[in-house]
Amino acid sequence: MAEINFRISRRGVLLAPFGALLMSVGVLSGCGDAGATIARLTVGAPGPDPYTVMLGSDRQQIAPSPQRGGERSGDQPGLYGGTRKAANCDPQGMVRFLQANPDKAKAWASVHKITPSAIPAFVARLTPVLLRVDTLVTNHGFREGRAVSSPAVLQAGMGVLVDQNGTPVVKCNCGNPLTGPDRKISTRNASYTGRSWPGFDARTVTKIVPPAGAKTTINVFVLVDVDGDVAFQRPSATDGDADSPPTPLPPTETPPPTGTPTDGPTDGTGTPRTPVTPTETGVPTETGVPTEVPPTEVPPTTGVPAPTITQEEDRRGPVEPTVTETTTSETTSEPTVTETGTSMPPPETSEPEPGPGTGPGPTSLAPSVETRPEGPSAPVAPAPRTPVET
Repeated sequence: MAEINFRISRRGVLLAPFGALLMSVGVLSGCGDAGATIARLTVGAPGPDPYTVMLGSDRQQIAPSPQRGGERSGDQPGLYGGTRKAANCDPQGMVRFLQANPDKAKAWASVHKITPSAIPAFVARLTPVLLRVDTLVTNHGFREGRAVSSPAVLQAGMGVLVDQNGTPVVKCNCGNPLTGPDRKISTRNASYTGRSWPGFDARTVTKIVPPAGAKTTINVFVLVDVDGDVAFQRPSATDGDADSPPTPLPPTETPPPTGTPTDGPTDGTGTPRTPVTPTETGVPTETGVPTEVPPTEVPPTTGVPAPTITQEEDRRGPVEPTVTETTTSETTSEPTVTETGTSMPPPETSEPEPGPGTGPGPTSLAPSVETRPEGPSAPVAPAPRTPVET
């Protein structure tokens, strides 16, 4: 029996490290809840299980913050937006609604761990703002007499009430209480439900956390106007009547450095890809001439002046071209045309610029209007003719 007990104890010793290894693997694999399902809640929509419906608290168009993704401190200047001297939320109307509905007030208060009678004082300490980033929260709806919670991402432009830590605690368009998200949720690996919106990217979903320091409270929020051109200060627990005059944008409005999550596509490492503009060297232009030849370059005339139209030629009208004879004018400097199939050598520097609508032709052509870089003054090349006596 002693031998049997010894073998069992030895086996237990051998299995103990193996069990510890399995537990460690399970813990590591649980880092970041890859199986989380997150509901997308758009601006203007109360979403599922609303406490009430409050219109006019959201903005469809708002300049987004360039600092998006990951965790952001609630006191970051420019994290939130708003309209100066105007509130986008009606906290007192929400308080009156909850007081008129005790069952909802009880469920609402339980989320923030207060009593229903403490709701007015709790709400009075909140500040109305607009989200400038798609924000991950825990949304607490009302269903069957109690609060029900689920992870949700709120679209930028949604109105919320934030506490003195700068974290969202109320969704204005429905009155639902909000709390911070589960920090183990991975926004990139989660699955999303609900209607999406332009610019939505799981990489830029943001978690807003309290500032460092357990006793840190925010006395003034630095907000950015909905158009993104100016900033202003809003004291905590005010609804816009105490807003400051416009101020310059905070430094946080500078685009993030390379490697910070952005809306643009990345190369798989989090670094945005820079679009590559193709060069135009050697690409034919619309006239068919490669860009190496400047469009204004005029081939040398080698001392032969361009043909002109005299008064006599103008009276006679156009003459059919002929190349069977060689004639030379004694009074004008016409180019010499030889027998059919021959022409003057082409310029050595570059090809003649073709006229509109023509492409590059062979280097040896019979004289024609297409091969002469003259302008509208010579629309038709004159043919050799016998001088007319005056």
